[in-house]
Amino acid sequence: MTTMLDRATTPAAPDSTARLSLTPSGVRPGRLDGSWWPRSRDLLLELPALAAALDERWGRVTRITVNPAQWPVIPRRIPVTGHTVHAGWFTTEQDEHTIAVFSYAPRRLNLLVVPPETDAVDAARLMAEAARPANTMAASGLLAVETGGGTQGPESRSDFLPSAVAPSGGAGEALRRADVARSRATSWPVPA
Repeated sequence: MTTMLDRATTPAAPDSTARLSLTPSGVRPGRLDGSWWPRSRDLLLELPALAAALDERWGRVTRITVNPAQWPVIPRRIPVTGHTVHAGWFTTEQDEHTIAVFSYAPRRLNLLVVPPETDAVDAARLMAEAARPANTMAASGLLAVETGGGTQGPESRSDFLPSAVAPSGGAGEALRRADVARSRATSWPVPA
């Protein structure tokens, strides 16, 4: 099966600036190096703004990897200002809510991808938590807490959420994703 995006019906990004939050410079990051909140699930439209923002601060972006669960089309090459970014994908090796960004330096950033449909208040909260150096949660764990799933154990704590929006109720899919993220987290090395 082939998925095609029709450029005539795909909305263009209204603003060309990347909605990006990174761990402060000079601070050792937690599990994530920050977050990115794209406006759509179209990498051809969204990646140029992210690459431009990172090129200035971090070095030229050369490639990315994503999980295809969140991206309907993953082009192999994405043109950005002045160069091309190569894209790849992993289904089981990479959390479905992250993007790994690589530069010439060589450096790697693991960013939470906040779903485009997330409202501004929830997105700001997720972005702040993902960029917090003390964060020990994986991307799926952060999203599960925000959506009401997974409230057990240290991997899915909700102390960063105000009591008015603390998780309540259970979403079966969110719980499953949180469990998968926790099982993956046990095999990931934790920086000392």
